[in-house]
Amino acid sequence: MRRRGRRRKSSSGRSMTSSQRSTFFACFVLAEFRTRPNTSCFSDVVLVASGPPDSANLQCNSPSIPAHRAVLSSRSPVFRAMLENEMEESLTGTIKISDVSYDALRAFVNYLYTAEACLDEHMACDLLVLAEKYQVKHLKTYCEKYLMSRLNWENSLPYYAFAHQHGAKSLLDAALSLIMDNMEKLSKREEYMELVEKDPRVVVEIYEAYLSKQVNTAASKDPNKTA
Repeated sequence: MRRRGRRRKSSSGRSMTSSQRSTFFACFVLAEFRTRPNTSCFSDVVLVASGPPDSANLQCNSPSIPAHRAVLSSRSPVFRAMLENEMEESLTGTIKISDVSYDALRAFVNYLYTAEACLDEHMACDLLVLAEKYQVKHLKTYCEKYLMSRLNWENSLPYYAFAHQHGAKSLLDAALSLIMDNMEKLSKREEYMELVEKDPRVVVEIYEAYLSKQVNTAASKDPNKTA
């Protein structure tokens, strides 16, 4: 006679579904990670920073970062799709993250476990890029708000270009507002000339917004304007 396998039960005595078991395990791992952030306890996947071809030698000695499929899948729909299907990452247990430093990747994984991040402007930009790529919306919002708190007219052009590239709308609008108010000064700066060379479409968008503002301002001052 075959013995039936025992189904796991929750504390209430009810049988746990596969989804509930994954959630339970993720909660256990999160608690363990908070206590010992460098633990590899029960890790079943590793993440590796993989830079662009010209920096491959700089990245080859970066240590791998142990993680847990249940946690990654619960935090990112991109990781979930990657790990729940028979993709290379799922089969090998190794996820290569391109164009990222080890420090940024480590901070990203740490955030997935703890919802905490120690930011400076460079790290906030790196994490926002990762958050967009792996659809971690709360991290993207967090980084965007941080960058907005550091925004000023002098860095408004590079921040506008960055926000434009990565779909950070709140940062984009805030940077554009500063650009509009300081267009004369900014158009003489080196950053402006670099942007003209690198991404002329962005410059065209800025000028269209600036001209629109000028027209609206002139119209509002026109004494012959009818109500």
